Amino acid sequence: MSAPHDLAIRGGTIVTASDRFRADIGVRGGRITDIAVSIEGAQEEIDATGLLVLPGGIDAHVHLAQPTSDGTVMADDFESGTRSAAAGGNTTVLPFAMQVKGTSLRDCVTAYHAKAEGKCYTDVSFHLIISDPTPQVLGQELPALVRDGYTSFKVFMTYDDLVLNDAELLAVFDVARREKALVMVHAEGHDAIKYMTARLESEGKTAPYYHAEAHHQVAEREATHRAISHAQLTDVPVMIVHVSGRDPMEQIQWAQKRGMKVHAETCPQYIVLTRDDLKGLNMDFEGAKYVCSPPPRDTDSQAAIWEGLRDGTFEVFSSDHCPFYYEGSGDTGKDNSRARTSFRWVPNGIPGVETRLPILFSEGVSKGRITLERFVALTSTNPAKLYGLYPQKGALLVGADADITLWDPTKVATIKQADLHHGSDYTPYEGMQITGWPVRTILRGQTIVQDGEVMADPGTGRYQTRGTSEAIGRAGVS
Repeated sequence: MSAPHDLAIRGGTIVTASDRFRADIGVRGGRITDIAVSIEGAQEEIDATGLLVLPGGIDAHVHLAQPTSDGTVMADDFESGTRSAAAGGNTTVLPFAMQVKGTSLRDCVTAYHAKAEGKCYTDVSFHLIISDPTPQVLGQELPALVRDGYTSFKVFMTYDDLVLNDAELLAVFDVARREKALVMVHAEGHDAIKYMTARLESEGKTAPYYHAEAHHQVAEREATHRAISHAQLTDVPVMIVHVSGRDPMEQIQWAQKRGMKVHAETCPQYIVLTRDDLKGLNMDFEGAKYVCSPPPRDTDSQAAIWEGLRDGTFEVFSSDHCPFYYEGSGDTGKDNSRARTSFRWVPNGIPGVETRLPILFSEGVSKGRITLERFVALTSTNPAKLYGLYPQKGALLVGADADITLWDPTKVATIKQADLHHGSDYTPYEGMQITGWPVRTILRGQTIVQDGEVMADPGTGRYQTRGTSEAIGRAGVS
């Protein structure tokens, strides 16, 4: 007679977005079938005594195998990126299928699926990036893709090859309203950044540190307010992504207090890095390792972000994993000949998918800044709800996928590039001391990483079609 369960996880403390309790979990056919005081009879048993049993992490903002306008090579494809995500306690990641200007959005999505096919260790689902909102895209391709389960898409308010003007933003927002999609907004003022860049370069201020001055918090604050205004006019929910500091956060709080459908995300770089990191060693080029947009701010901004993580201003904590090589090969890394002439040419982004969860756990839970329940909400349950994956993902519920991460809350570790699984040749968090670490990552009942060792093969992960965001009506978000 066969065992009633494929897997039993025994003796751990289950933590959800609202509760924690001691129970066993039974799994069959890749789904949770039982949560009980005691589970008997399983082909595989895991002793989780002394460990925390959490829903698998969902990193809702990562960039993998994405084309760049200047030919810079992204350091992670789907194989290395999802391997790194799994090692960091994640079971699902959401990268971006980016429309290249002048091309069909549908064709870009098809090509992106081909890049992912057979390579993923974790489950994946795609956001879209709209860079060229032609009548064909707005009238046919985008509505059809939303109905096919691509229920969120991103727009940019900066970058020469991605920026949309206000009329284009309003047109895209209107499609989102009609099709019940969630719009993600990169909110930085393009013209303000161009002005500051030209001024700084004219003054000979070209080191990587001046990237933080060019991408001033004022530009982020202005663009955030403008995005909120467009969302109010069109009556559409928006997600302001990678919020870096107090100024843009206060714009979001202003909108939320008035009942507007404005959601917000922040990232590890805004709680543990500052703009001083971009100075490197005495304003040298090492600061390029920390160049991302928006850049890290100051200690007051760090304090503000923690306030927002506690009080619910931020509903999602993502990595914005955007990995480049530092040295690279053939002049394709951050340290390339053109980047040496000015910060404006430094490839914009940092790796972080593997370190997202440990950093927030250590800095937040272990140091008493946030509760375990809040940690689960920010890193798994809320992303699942806001991006149409709940309750299949993001929850330890009977019937949900058995995506589970086991945490040792007392494990002390040091972040080292040598130990990470990503494709990049550096980590901006090198040497950071961590208390609390994911020791086992389980995808649909299968262990994919244990104690840092990858146990699965590429192709274990699947593509997930998504439903409508719970942001449409704001129901059920923790």
